[in-house]
Amino acid sequence: MARFTILSPTAILGYGFPESSFERGLAHNPDLIAVDAGSADPGPYYLGAGKSFTDRAAVRRDLSLLLRASVSRGIPLVIGSAGGAGAQPHLQWTVDIVKELADELALSFRLGIIAADVAGEVLLQGLQQHRVEALTGAAPLTADILYQTGAMVAQMGVEPIQQALNAGCDVVVAGRAYDPAVFAALPMLRGYDAGLALHLGKILECAAIAASPGSGADCALGILEEDRFILQPLSESRSFTPASVAAHTLYEKSDPYILPGPGGSLDLRNVSFENIGEGRVAVSGSCFTPSEDYYLKIEGARRVGYRSIAIAGIRDPIMIASIAEILEQVRSRVNELHPAGLQQGSLHFHVYGRDAVMGDREPQREKLSHELGIVIDTVCPDPEAADTLCSLTRSTLLHFGYGGRIATAGNLAFPFSPSDLRAGEVYEFSVYHLLQTDALSLFPLSIVEL
Repeated sequence: MARFTILSPTAILGYGFPESSFERGLAHNPDLIAVDAGSADPGPYYLGAGKSFTDRAAVRRDLSLLLRASVSRGIPLVIGSAGGAGAQPHLQWTVDIVKELADELALSFRLGIIAADVAGEVLLQGLQQHRVEALTGAAPLTADILYQTGAMVAQMGVEPIQQALNAGCDVVVAGRAYDPAVFAALPMLRGYDAGLALHLGKILECAAIAASPGSGADCALGILEEDRFILQPLSESRSFTPASVAAHTLYEKSDPYILPGPGGSLDLRNVSFENIGEGRVAVSGSCFTPSEDYYLKIEGARRVGYRSIAIAGIRDPIMIASIAEILEQVRSRVNELHPAGLQQGSLHFHVYGRDAVMGDREPQREKLSHELGIVIDTVCPDPEAADTLCSLTRSTLLHFGYGGRIATAGNLAFPFSPSDLRAGEVYEFSVYHLLQTDALSLFPLSIVEL
């Protein structure tokens, strides 16, 4: 079986990549250029608000290079999780950029557009038929939650992308997609092993992050063979090592051996990583086990309110020594002064220098720092209420008379004026569930000749 070569230009479309690395990749005459354009990592806001977490100018720059190379050389280009969250506004945002560039660069090609939006009625029917399962940490899904959820997407597997490629699409722009699917769809269509193709896709979706030193803004090359795949750096300053590739295989996974995805699981219990020189690593032993039923991950976001924040610093060692007790006393005082505001919203203190990153799980919670950063975080049903709660909390903490206080001019140092900042709408993942369904029914394909 001939080699199948995949060029991954960047970890996320819009993160950028050196043109020199990209040219080195093109010199290998790749069979596919594929790029992941999104993630749920930045949180539910972008799905709920219909906005991209990547910059339009940066995405346009990356796409101009990818489209020109793809069309001029006849290399299929596949883009997954368009616009970041992969819902209709994000998909259309990306397609608009593609059409602009096609016109500007005088490019002609067949564009496949795959939507990934899910109607509430589909999930409601799945609930009634007991075809919905909560993922770890998610609450059971109810009809009320569905009614409150504005945007929902299904994470497609390889099948919808294969459908577009079978239809002769030169460029495929897909909504929310399983990250490895955009890399694995075409080689699997051509008969390459599913386990190897999906495992390679698992690595390539982050491009050179799996190299050493890692970078999300550099290219990587993947080469599929009959019984293994090879990872090759495209920058002289990077190398793939067995350790770096094995570590990235564990990335974002709760189980080191069984990695579930649409239609089945990757079984990595017999995988081996081999250094084959020149910064390359060969990987073998990856297996794909189809599941008895086909499940898709569904992501949905609902708006829970509006956020206002205030950022301040603390340098007083007396205050730092008793910060936990002081913040609880401030919370009680605010509750006394404005109980209605607290009943309608939430107040949270992020204490940087103590436990802001890990919260209650921080093992060194009592370790004292010479300074602390405090973020007052208020969320209420409307912006005005969030402003009021934030302002009241900030002024109460600023002049709060804690035990042993010496300086009375104020407890907080503010880096910004105004000190209180509106952070806009707040969303949460209200749907983070599996739906038993088939591989294609939720992903309509439209084709445009440009």
